Amino acid sequence: WPYCRKRCSYCNFNKYVVPAVDEVAVGTCLVQETRTLLRLSQVQSITSVFFGGGTPSLASPRTIAAVLEAIAGAAQLPIGAEVTLEANPSSADTLRLAGFRAAGVNRLSIGVQSLDDAELLLLGREHTAAEARRAVEAARGLFPGQTSLDFIFGLPGQSRGTWARALEEALGLCDDHISLYQLTLERGTALAAQVWSGALPTPPQDFLADMYQTACTMLVAAGFRRYEVSNFARKGAFSTHNLSYWRAEQYIGVGPGAHGRFVPWGEGSHSREARIQTLEPDDWMREVQSQGHGTRKRVALSPLEQLEEVLALGLRTDEGITHERWGHFSPHLSLEAIFGVPGEAKTLEQQGWLVLDNGGLRCTWEGLALLDSLLPDLLCQLQR
Repeated sequence: WPYCRKRCSYCNFNKYVVPAVDEVAVGTCLVQETRTLLRLSQVQSITSVFFGGGTPSLASPRTIAAVLEAIAGAAQLPIGAEVTLEANPSSADTLRLAGFRAAGVNRLSIGVQSLDDAELLLLGREHTAAEARRAVEAARGLFPGQTSLDFIFGLPGQSRGTWARALEEALGLCDDHISLYQLTLERGTALAAQVWSGALPTPPQDFLADMYQTACTMLVAAGFRRYEVSNFARKGAFSTHNLSYWRAEQYIGVGPGAHGRFVPWGEGSHSREARIQTLEPDDWMREVQSQGHGTRKRVALSPLEQLEEVLALGLRTDEGITHERWGHFSPHLSLEAIFGVPGEAKTLEQQGWLVLDNGGLRCTWEGLALLDSLLPDLLCQLQR
């Protein structure tokens, strides 16, 4: 769902702010593309569905229900399969959320981002801290144990003290899943322009690292497991859908700008493809109406490209890459054969950042925080 009511100051996602949305037309195209891509993939069973955006909570529950009905009509959608909807606090009142639950949604991901009004203003969010608290309370009443909260840290001017207090409040408010994202200054955004012009301060890297470690320590002490670099869960409330990305499973992207990774058997291909749908909603709708889907770009991934994705995504999780998962993509060259010999991986292992054992290849607790700086060496070793 690519539409938003306003553009946040940090956001460079494929999203559109328009005077009015023809929801019937958009919904019809979402249903049509869902059916087409499921047929091309010849997928038998769906494990999870994720409505992302944009702001999917601006769609009506009947549009969400129609897409879920299309999925269930084209493949098996087991009762209890995880169905997540991203919601903004400003479009997450109790009545609306109850409508989404009735439509088939059973998990919510709420973009709180901050519980400080000044920070929300800086981020260009349209909700207040009070609205966020009310939305979370309503969501937890309807989706107990299945309400995830998103927060951003590393804002210009944010101090250790304000971050620690924000985490304490977040822990008092949150359910059993929380996502913490370090602010990325994206080219073309209002916030990046302010920082790069000197109007706002840039937080030093060591300070950002301290903020991240503070969060990890506090969340673990509160019973959360850091199961992925930015994601924390307790009582087993992991995001099934996001785990499927990190485990390099197949997924189908539907809607403007959506990404997918699947084997399109229905088109006679036997290669896993990276697929991107047309970005601009009106262009995408025209393509869906004329050919059944709006796939703009298809790239057949080579065996090496697939392994690069397995490595880069799998190491984001605390479980890492199991021998079994690696063997699925690389039946003739094991993890041990590539990373168990003298080279970069051995050096990283000796430095305490990496582990290769009977469980597979994974980062240590300390290594997870440094993953982006470890990956280039590991990718070079894999390429050789």
